[in-house]
Amino acid sequence: MNFFGIGLPEMAVIAAIGLLVFGPKRLPELGRTLGRTLKGFQSASSQFEQEFRKAVDTETVSTTILESEAGAADASAGDPNPPSPSS
Repeated sequence: MNFFGIGLPEMAVIAAIGLLVFGPKRLPELGRTLGRTLKGFQSASSQFEQEFRKAVDTETVSTTILESEAGAADASAGDPNPPSPSS
């Protein structure tokens, strides 16, 4: 069991210190609060990742469209029989 580079013995020491500092009545409440906070960070991180991926995908599509339009413009510029100007 390894969380954030902290093994089981280190977690036991941290729990023992928390028990001494906060007492047995407040420790479960603090654990729940910490769990909710971490879940909120995880949710926010997931939403940020989804928005970032959507923005990157949109940018990729826009770039592809612009490149294809530029390619079409280059192809028409190299037309050996350009339209004659109207008088």
